[in-house]
Amino acid sequence: MMGTKAKAKRTAPNVPATRLNDMAARLGDRRVQEFVAGARIAHLATADGVGAPHNVPLCYWFDGERIYFAIDEKPKRQTGMALKRMRNIAANPRVAIVIDHYEEDWSQLAYVLIRGHAHVVEGAEEYILAIRHLRDKYLQYRAMSLTPEKNPIVKVEPVSVHAWGTRFKVDSEPSIT
Repeated sequence: MMGTKAKAKRTAPNVPATRLNDMAARLGDRRVQEFVAGARIAHLATADGVGAPHNVPLCYWFDGERIYFAIDEKPKRQTGMALKRMRNIAANPRVAIVIDHYEEDWSQLAYVLIRGHAHVVEGAEEYILAIRHLRDKYLQYRAMSLTPEKNPIVKVEPVSVHAWGTRFKVDSEPSIT
């Protein structure tokens, strides 16, 4: 499994259904889920309408299938939909998220790359659910007065997932005797 690519449940043009099922299994792998859910920071890559890249760190919540992040109240030059990442998503919803782990012992290096489609959460129930989980994960969010008008939440629907590192190898499972 190390270094394998797979495709998501979501329909994608010219992708066989078996490959879509493989991605669902990959993101459903307990080791990948724990790695993604447990990490504190991810890096979001977007591109504008002409392909100019933009990359920012972000706090996020993983619901087991999708990634959610909020435009929070940390200091920024712009707010809400005026932020570069939000303008890029509006122009080009294809994004990539990298969640990585570094140690001086390079045998412990690992990352998960999720490519997907991003869009702003519209429904009130989904917005509230994401805020609740973000506040559970990041205590700083509890002190922020987040609203859909000022603080949109973005949902990333995975299209492909790539996990790399020895922790994701099939033979890294503890043996049961």
